[in-house]
Amino acid sequence: MPLDTTSLHTSRAAEFTRFPSRRSVVHSSKGIVSCTQPLAAQCGLQILQAGGNAADAAVAVAAGLNVTEPCSTGIGGDMFILYYDAKTGKVSAMNGSGRSGAKCTLETIRNDLGLSDGAAGKIPFSSVHAVTVPGAAAGWCDTVDRLGSKALSLEQILAPAIDLAEKGFPVSELTGTYWNEAEQLVRDASPNFAEMLKKDPAAKDGVRAPKPGEIMKNPTLAQTFRTLTSEGKAGFYKGRIAEELVKVCKDLGGHLELDDLAHHLETGSEPVDPISLKLDAGIFADEGVELWEHPPNGQGIVALMALGILKELRAQGRIPQWGPDDHNTAPYLHAIIEALRLGFTDARWYVTDPNVESVPAAGLTSREYLAERAKLFDPARTAAHLEHGRPSFSPPALQSSDTVYFAVSDAEGNAASFINSNYGGFGTCIIPKGCGFTLQNRGANFSLDPAHPNRLAPRKRPYHTIIPGMVTNLPDGSLHSAFGVMGGFMQPQGHVQVLLGQLIAGLTPQQTLDAPRICIDFDWTVNVEEGMPEATVEGLRALGHKVKVVTGADRGLFGRGQVIRYTVDPVEKTGVWSAGSDMRGDGAAYPLL
Repeated sequence: MPLDTTSLHTSRAAEFTRFPSRRSVVHSSKGIVSCTQPLAAQCGLQILQAGGNAADAAVAVAAGLNVTEPCSTGIGGDMFILYYDAKTGKVSAMNGSGRSGAKCTLETIRNDLGLSDGAAGKIPFSSVHAVTVPGAAAGWCDTVDRLGSKALSLEQILAPAIDLAEKGFPVSELTGTYWNEAEQLVRDASPNFAEMLKKDPAAKDGVRAPKPGEIMKNPTLAQTFRTLTSEGKAGFYKGRIAEELVKVCKDLGGHLELDDLAHHLETGSEPVDPISLKLDAGIFADEGVELWEHPPNGQGIVALMALGILKELRAQGRIPQWGPDDHNTAPYLHAIIEALRLGFTDARWYVTDPNVESVPAAGLTSREYLAERAKLFDPARTAAHLEHGRPSFSPPALQSSDTVYFAVSDAEGNAASFINSNYGGFGTCIIPKGCGFTLQNRGANFSLDPAHPNRLAPRKRPYHTIIPGMVTNLPDGSLHSAFGVMGGFMQPQGHVQVLLGQLIAGLTPQQTLDAPRICIDFDWTVNVEEGMPEATVEGLRALGHKVKVVTGADRGLFGRGQVIRYTVDPVEKTGVWSAGSDMRGDGAAYPLL
C-alpha cells in the first residue's frame, strides 16, 4: 500500500501546532543563541563566529539586549549566570546583584517615605530609594574574565552592541509597545528623560517614544559601553558614570554615595555554589536529571522546594506516576500549585542576603523537611491557610516584572544560562546624565518590617526574583539543558512547568514553551493562561482554587522563556543543540552556521 503523504503531512502539522504556536525547534551542531531580540542574538552569534565561547557571547547578547530592549534590562540593573563547562562537566554560578547604600538604613528610608512607627509600607517602584547599586557592569566584565575564552577582548565583545546603539536599530513589536506605555514614567522620573526617547522635530518637545519598526539610536549608551571597554569595570564604578549616577540619585533625595559604587568594584561579582535537586529516575524522568539553581538571595530555591515536595508526594504514593496525558490536567496542576504555594510561603520569609542574614537553604531543601511540608498537601482541596515552616537547619507583593533571560551554547559544548534585569520595566526610569541607561528598582523588594529577615539594611542585597536554570543528566553529569523563564515571581513557577513539560509530557523545547501556563499570586489567585483546557479550569475551581483566566496582552504575566537542549547523535556521535524560544516574546532561537 503506497504511503499516504497527505495523512503524514497532516499528522506532522498537528504535532507541530500542538499548542498555538507556529514555531519549530531550532537545531545546530555548532551553537545557538536563544533570546527575545533578533538583533541582540546576532551580537552573540558574531562573537561565537569570531572564536568566543558561550560566556563571551552571553555578554554580547546582554549588551545587545540593553540597546534593543531597555524596557526590560540594562547595565543599570543586575545579572546572574549559571555556566556549564564542557571540559570539567561542572556547573558554576556567579551572583551579579548589587547592594543598598551604606546610608540606606531602615529608619532613614521609613522616615523619607513618611512611615510612622509600626506602620506597614513598601518602597514604591518609582522611588529613588528603590535604586540599588547596579551589578550588571561588573557582572559582564567578571563573566568575560572568569568564564570567557580569553580569545576576545571586552572591546570586541561589546562592539556589536555599540554599533547598534550608534547607528540605530529598528524597534521590535513588543518592545515598541512597552516603550510607549512607559513614556510618561520615563519623562517623570528625572530631567534626563530625552536620552531614552527618539528624537523627532515634530514632537512637542522634540522627543517621543519610538514606535515598532522605527529607528532608535542611543549614542550615550554607546559611550558608556566604550568607557567599559577602555577602563574596565572601574570605568563604571568610578569616574564620570559613577558621579552622574550618584548625582541624579542625590538630586532626587536618594542616599547612594560614590563609596557604595567603589565598594561593589572592590567586591566584584560573587562566585557562589549553585544549589540543586535530583529528580530521580522513574519519578520524573526515565534516567533522572539534576536541576541547578542560584542560592539565595535568588528565588531559585522555590523551584527546588516545589519539585522536592512533588518528589516526596510521588515517593509516598500520594500522587500518581505522571505520564504525557496528565500534563496540564487539573490534578496535575493542583499538585504543582500547592507545592509552589508551600515553596513561596517559606521563601517570602527566609530568602534574603545570606551574607547579612542566616538563610537555612540546606534545611529548606532537605528531604526530611520537604517530606514534612508534603504532608500539608490535600489532593481533594486547596489548602486554606499556609504559614512558613521552621527547618531544623541553621515579602513583597507579587508583581510581574520585566527581565531578559537568554541561553547561549557553543561548539565546544559549553552553555550559559544568563539573566539580566531592571526589575520593573525601565526600573525606576531614572537616567544618569549622559549615560543612556535607567537605574533598576530592585530595592523595592526589601521589606520595611523591622522583624523580617529581608528587611532593608545598609550594604544588603534584597530578595531577588531573577533566576537562570541549568539541568544535567544524573547518570553521568552531562548537560541536559540551559533554560529559564523571565518575569518576576513567575520565574520559579515557569521553571517547574517548563521542565516538567519536557520530563513528564515529552515535549520538545519549543512545545514546552508554547504550552499554556499558570501563575499564582500571593493572594493565591491562580492565573490561568488562555488556551488551557476548559476542563482543567473548571477542575481547579472545583478543587477550591480562585481561578482567573488571562487573555490577550496580559499574558505577559506568564513570562518569556528560552530552552536549549543538548543531545548526542547516536550514529555520528556529534553533539546537537536543540532550542525553543517563547512565542510571548519578540525573539527566537538562532543557530550558528
